[in-house]
Amino acid sequence: MSVRSEPKLSKSEPPRCIAVANQKGGVGKTTTAVNLAAAMAARGDRILLIDLDPQGNASTNLGVGRGATENDSYRLLTDSGTASLLPQETGVARLSLIPATMDLVGAEIELVGIAQRERQLQAALNRLGVLAEYHAVIIDCPPSLGLLTINALVAADAVLIPLQCEFFALEGLAHLMRTIATVRQKLNPGLQIEGILLTMFDRRNNLSELVAADARSFFGDKILNTVIPRNVRISEAPSHGQPVSTYDPRSPGALSYARLAEELRQRQMRQHGAAIRQPA
Repeated sequence: MSVRSEPKLSKSEPPRCIAVANQKGGVGKTTTAVNLAAAMAARGDRILLIDLDPQGNASTNLGVGRGATENDSYRLLTDSGTASLLPQETGVARLSLIPATMDLVGAEIELVGIAQRERQLQAALNRLGVLAEYHAVIIDCPPSLGLLTINALVAADAVLIPLQCEFFALEGLAHLMRTIATVRQKLNPGLQIEGILLTMFDRRNNLSELVAADARSFFGDKILNTVIPRNVRISEAPSHGQPVSTYDPRSPGALSYARLAEELRQRQMRQHGAAIRQPA
Protein backbone atom coordinates (compact mmCIF):
# COMPACT_ATOMS: atom_id res chain seq x y z
CA MET A 1 0.00 0.00 0.00
CA SER A 2 1.46 3.36 -1.00
CA VAL A 3 1.77 6.46 1.13
CA ARG A 4 0.52 9.97 0.58
CA SER A 5 2.63 12.33 -1.46
CA GLU A 6 0.25 15.29 -1.91
CA PRO A 7 1.55 18.80 -1.20
CA LYS A 8 0.68 20.40 2.09
CA LEU A 9 -2.26 22.75 2.43
CA SER A 10 -1.48 26.40 2.13
CA LYS A 11 -3.27 27.28 5.37
CA SER A 12 -1.35 26.93 8.60
CA GLU A 13 -3.97 26.14 11.25
CA PRO A 14 -3.94 22.53 12.50
CA PRO A 15 -6.68 20.11 11.46
CA ARG A 16 -9.66 19.60 13.75
CA CYS A 17 -9.32 16.34 15.66
CA ILE A 18 -12.46 14.35 16.55
CA ALA A 19 -12.39 11.23 18.76
CA VAL A 20 -15.25 8.78 18.18
CA ALA A 21 -15.74 7.16 21.56
CA ASN A 22 -18.07 5.01 23.61
CA GLN A 23 -16.88 2.42 26.12
CA LYS A 24 -19.82 0.17 25.20
CA GLY A 25 -19.16 -2.17 22.30
CA GLY A 26 -21.55 -2.72 19.42
CA VAL A 27 -22.89 0.84 19.27
CA GLY A 28 -21.63 1.68 15.77
CA LYS A 29 -18.45 3.44 16.88
CA THR A 30 -16.08 2.08 14.24
CA THR A 31 -18.82 2.18 11.62
CA THR A 32 -19.31 5.86 12.40
CA ALA A 33 -15.59 6.68 12.40
CA VAL A 34 -15.03 5.06 9.00
CA ASN A 35 -18.18 6.28 7.29
CA LEU A 36 -18.01 9.81 8.67
CA ALA A 37 -14.39 10.05 7.52
CA ALA A 38 -15.38 8.81 4.06
CA ALA A 39 -18.34 11.20 3.89
CA MET A 40 -16.13 14.15 4.85
CA ALA A 41 -13.62 13.12 2.20
CA ALA A 42 -16.41 12.91 -0.39
CA ARG A 43 -17.16 16.58 0.34
CA GLY A 44 -13.63 17.49 -0.73
CA ASP A 45 -11.82 17.53 2.62
CA ARG A 46 -8.59 15.63 3.14
CA ILE A 47 -9.13 13.36 6.12
CA LEU A 48 -6.81 11.27 8.28
CA LEU A 49 -8.38 8.33 10.12
CA ILE A 50 -6.41 6.87 13.05
CA ASP A 51 -7.36 3.34 14.09
CA LEU A 52 -6.64 3.28 17.83
CA ASP A 53 -8.66 0.12 18.51
CA PRO A 54 -6.56 -3.07 18.88
CA GLN A 55 -9.35 -4.97 17.12
CA GLY A 56 -8.38 -3.08 13.96
CA ASN A 57 -11.87 -3.08 12.50
CA ALA A 58 -11.55 0.41 11.02
CA SER A 59 -8.46 -0.76 9.14
CA THR A 60 -10.12 -3.87 7.71
CA ASN A 61 -13.24 -1.83 6.89
CA LEU A 62 -11.02 0.16 4.52
CA GLY A 63 -9.37 -2.91 3.04
CA VAL A 64 -6.12 -2.58 5.00
CA GLY A 65 -4.86 -5.83 6.56
CA ARG A 66 -3.35 -6.09 10.01
CA GLY A 67 0.10 -7.13 8.85
CA ALA A 68 3.35 -5.60 10.04
CA THR A 69 3.93 -2.00 9.02
CA GLU A 70 6.16 0.82 10.17
CA ASN A 71 3.29 3.28 9.79
CA ASP A 72 0.77 2.14 12.39
CA SER A 73 -0.92 3.56 15.47
CA TYR A 74 1.32 1.57 17.82
CA ARG A 75 4.34 3.40 16.46
CA LEU A 76 2.42 6.66 16.62
CA LEU A 77 1.97 6.17 20.38
CA THR A 78 5.36 4.74 21.28
CA ASP A 79 7.97 5.91 18.74
CA SER A 80 9.71 9.24 19.18
CA GLY A 81 10.44 9.20 15.44
CA THR A 82 6.80 9.88 14.63
CA ALA A 83 7.67 12.84 12.41
CA SER A 84 8.68 10.43 9.64
CA LEU A 85 5.51 8.33 9.85
CA LEU A 86 3.51 8.34 6.60
CA PRO A 87 -0.21 7.51 6.62
CA GLN A 88 -1.42 4.98 4.09
CA GLU A 89 -3.68 5.75 1.19
CA THR A 90 -7.02 3.97 1.09
CA GLY A 91 -9.37 3.15 -1.76
CA VAL A 92 -11.32 6.32 -0.90
CA ALA A 93 -10.09 9.54 -2.47
CA ARG A 94 -8.70 12.07 0.03
CA LEU A 95 -8.95 9.59 2.94
CA SER A 96 -5.73 8.36 4.55
CA LEU A 97 -5.28 5.87 7.38
CA ILE A 98 -2.91 5.11 10.21
CA PRO A 99 -3.93 1.48 10.77
CA ALA A 100 -3.95 -0.67 13.87
CA THR A 101 -1.76 -3.77 13.99
CA MET A 102 -1.45 -6.57 16.56
CA ASP A 103 1.31 -4.59 18.29
CA LEU A 104 -1.32 -2.16 19.57
CA VAL A 105 -2.60 -4.85 21.96
CA GLY A 106 0.40 -4.25 24.20
CA ALA A 107 0.50 -0.48 23.91
CA GLU A 108 -1.74 0.20 26.90
CA ILE A 109 0.53 -1.86 29.17
CA GLU A 110 3.64 -0.12 27.85
CA LEU A 111 2.11 3.31 28.40
CA VAL A 112 1.52 2.69 32.13
CA GLY A 113 5.16 3.26 33.04
CA ILE A 114 5.68 6.32 30.83
CA ALA A 115 5.67 9.87 32.18
CA GLN A 116 2.82 11.96 30.74
CA ARG A 117 1.27 8.69 29.53
CA GLU A 118 -2.08 10.39 28.87
CA ARG A 119 -0.42 12.82 26.45
CA GLN A 120 1.52 10.42 24.22
CA LEU A 121 -0.91 10.69 21.31
CA GLN A 122 -1.16 14.46 21.66
CA ALA A 123 2.63 14.77 21.55
CA ALA A 124 2.85 12.38 18.61
CA LEU A 125 0.31 14.33 16.58
CA ASN A 126 2.26 17.51 17.28
CA ARG A 127 5.35 15.79 15.83
CA LEU A 128 3.57 14.23 12.85
CA GLY A 129 5.21 15.90 9.90
CA VAL A 130 2.41 15.34 7.37
CA LEU A 131 -0.47 16.50 9.56
CA ALA A 132 -0.77 19.87 7.82
CA GLU A 133 -2.04 18.05 4.72
CA TYR A 134 -5.37 17.31 6.37
CA HIS A 135 -8.53 19.24 7.15
CA ALA A 136 -9.60 16.85 9.92
CA VAL A 137 -8.37 13.87 11.94
CA ILE A 138 -10.83 11.18 13.06
CA ILE A 139 -9.75 8.80 15.86
CA ASP A 140 -11.52 5.46 16.26
CA CYS A 141 -11.24 4.62 19.97
CA PRO A 142 -11.43 1.14 21.53
CA PRO A 143 -14.61 0.13 23.40
CA SER A 144 -13.17 0.96 26.83
CA LEU A 145 -12.14 3.95 28.93
CA GLY A 146 -8.53 2.84 29.29
CA LEU A 147 -5.34 4.68 28.40
CA LEU A 148 -5.85 4.44 24.65
CA THR A 149 -9.20 6.22 24.85
CA ILE A 150 -7.88 8.75 27.38
CA ASN A 151 -5.01 9.53 24.99
CA ALA A 152 -7.53 10.14 22.22
CA LEU A 153 -9.64 12.45 24.40
CA VAL A 154 -6.58 14.44 25.46
CA ALA A 155 -5.43 14.82 21.84
CA ALA A 156 -8.86 15.66 20.44
CA ASP A 157 -10.63 18.96 19.98
CA ALA A 158 -14.00 17.22 20.31
CA VAL A 159 -15.59 13.85 20.97
CA LEU A 160 -18.41 12.33 18.91
CA ILE A 161 -20.46 9.77 20.83
CA PRO A 162 -22.44 7.10 18.97
CA LEU A 163 -25.47 6.01 21.00
CA GLN A 164 -27.24 2.81 20.04
CA CYS A 165 -31.02 3.01 20.21
CA GLU A 166 -31.29 0.17 22.71
CA PHE A 167 -32.52 -0.10 26.30
CA PHE A 168 -29.19 -0.07 28.20
CA ALA A 169 -27.44 2.50 26.00
CA LEU A 170 -28.16 5.53 28.19
CA GLU A 171 -26.76 3.85 31.32
CA GLY A 172 -23.25 3.55 29.90
CA LEU A 173 -23.36 7.06 28.50
CA ALA A 174 -23.41 8.62 31.97
CA HIS A 175 -20.04 6.99 32.78
CA LEU A 176 -18.53 8.29 29.54
CA MET A 177 -19.80 11.80 30.28
CA ARG A 178 -18.11 11.73 33.69
CA THR A 179 -14.85 10.64 32.05
CA ILE A 180 -15.08 13.45 29.50
CA ALA A 181 -15.71 15.95 32.31
CA THR A 182 -12.64 14.67 34.19
CA VAL A 183 -10.46 14.90 31.08
CA ARG A 184 -11.70 18.42 30.45
CA GLN A 185 -11.01 19.46 34.04
CA LYS A 186 -7.55 17.92 34.42
CA LEU A 187 -6.02 17.30 31.00
CA ASN A 188 -7.79 18.99 28.08
CA PRO A 189 -9.90 22.03 29.02
CA GLY A 190 -10.71 22.70 25.38
CA LEU A 191 -12.39 19.33 24.78
CA GLN A 192 -15.88 19.77 23.35
CA ILE A 193 -18.71 17.35 22.77
CA GLU A 194 -19.18 17.32 19.02
CA GLY A 195 -22.51 15.64 19.52
CA ILE A 196 -24.29 12.44 20.44
CA LEU A 197 -25.24 10.41 17.39
CA LEU A 198 -28.21 8.04 17.50
CA THR A 199 -27.30 4.83 15.67
CA MET A 200 -29.06 1.62 14.62
CA PHE A 201 -32.36 3.47 14.63
CA ASP A 202 -35.34 1.37 13.52
CA ARG A 203 -38.52 3.34 12.90
CA ARG A 204 -40.53 0.13 13.01
CA ASN A 205 -39.43 -0.41 16.61
CA ASN A 206 -41.11 1.58 19.37
CA LEU A 207 -38.02 1.11 21.55
CA SER A 208 -35.89 3.15 19.15
CA GLU A 209 -38.37 6.00 19.35
CA LEU A 210 -38.43 5.80 23.16
CA VAL A 211 -34.63 5.79 23.49
CA ALA A 212 -34.37 8.72 21.07
CA ALA A 213 -37.00 10.69 23.00
CA ASP A 214 -35.30 9.98 26.35
CA ALA A 215 -31.91 10.98 24.96
CA ARG A 216 -33.22 14.25 23.54
CA SER A 217 -35.06 15.01 26.78
CA PHE A 218 -31.90 14.48 28.85
CA PHE A 219 -29.14 15.79 26.57
CA GLY A 220 -31.02 18.43 24.58
CA ASP A 221 -29.13 19.92 21.66
CA LYS A 222 -26.14 17.63 22.23
CA ILE A 223 -28.20 15.04 20.32
CA LEU A 224 -27.48 15.47 16.63
CA ASN A 225 -30.36 15.86 14.19
CA THR A 226 -28.93 13.17 11.93
CA VAL A 227 -29.96 9.63 12.86
CA ILE A 228 -28.17 6.55 11.50
CA PRO A 229 -30.72 3.88 10.57
CA ARG A 230 -30.39 0.14 10.72
CA ASN A 231 -29.35 -0.61 7.17
CA VAL A 232 -28.07 -3.84 5.69
CA ARG A 233 -25.72 -2.00 3.32
CA ILE A 234 -23.86 -0.50 6.30
CA SER A 235 -23.36 -4.02 7.65
CA GLU A 236 -22.29 -5.48 4.30
CA ALA A 237 -19.77 -2.80 3.33
CA PRO A 238 -16.92 -3.84 5.72
CA SER A 239 -16.79 -7.34 4.24
CA HIS A 240 -15.94 -5.69 0.92
CA GLY A 241 -13.27 -3.45 2.48
CA GLN A 242 -15.26 -0.32 1.72
CA PRO A 243 -17.22 2.38 3.53
CA VAL A 244 -20.91 2.39 2.69
CA SER A 245 -20.49 5.58 0.63
CA THR A 246 -18.54 3.66 -2.03
CA TYR A 247 -20.22 0.29 -1.56
CA ASP A 248 -23.73 1.66 -2.13
CA PRO A 249 -23.75 5.46 -2.29
CA ARG A 250 -27.54 5.66 -2.70
CA SER A 251 -28.37 3.50 0.30
CA PRO A 252 -30.06 5.03 3.37
CA GLY A 253 -26.88 4.37 5.36
CA ALA A 254 -24.62 6.24 2.93
CA LEU A 255 -27.05 9.16 2.71
CA SER A 256 -27.32 9.40 6.50
CA TYR A 257 -23.54 9.64 6.93
CA ALA A 258 -23.42 12.29 4.21
CA ARG A 259 -26.02 14.24 6.19
CA LEU A 260 -23.95 13.76 9.35
CA ALA A 261 -20.84 15.21 7.68
CA GLU A 262 -22.85 18.21 6.52
CA GLU A 263 -24.49 18.72 9.93
CA LEU A 264 -21.11 18.74 11.68
CA ARG A 265 -19.77 21.21 9.11
CA GLN A 266 -22.75 23.49 9.65
CA ARG A 267 -22.28 23.33 13.43
CA GLN A 268 -18.65 24.31 13.06
CA MET A 269 -19.51 27.17 10.76
CA ARG A 270 -22.05 28.51 13.26
CA GLN A 271 -19.51 28.29 16.08
CA HIS A 272 -16.45 29.61 14.27
CA GLY A 273 -17.72 31.33 11.15
CA ALA A 274 -15.08 32.11 8.58
CA ALA A 275 -12.33 30.60 10.75
CA ILE A 276 -13.25 27.10 9.58
CA ARG A 277 -11.00 25.80 6.83
CA GLN A 278 -12.36 25.10 3.39
CA PRO A 279 -10.88 22.47 1.06
CA ALA A 280 -7.88 23.68 -0.90
